[in-house]
Amino acid sequence: MNTYVILRRNGWEKPEDAQAAGARSSAEGEKMSDDLRWIRSYVLAEADGSIGTVCIYQATSEQAIRDHTARANLHLDDVVEVADVVVVRPDPA
Repeated sequence: MNTYVILRRNGWEKPEDAQAAGARSSAEGEKMSDDLRWIRSYVLAEADGSIGTVCIYQATSEQAIRDHTARANLHLDDVVEVADVVVVRPDPA
């Protein structure tokens, strides 16, 4: 599997909407566990007051990411394959 960064800008108006989307994403991801794994997400405070996310996934292909997005009824701005990882410090708890 390759690692991908998924960008969803201005996807939700309120935290409850993002939480519902996360539940759909998780449920659909479980059905696709041979092709896709959700690693983590960072919630973005957008300038217009909405919420966006940057998500890290492992997947067999970019198409698997796009299929998951469609099945979970999620917004998608961009998918970028990760070329390498540099860890200066672990993610804060």
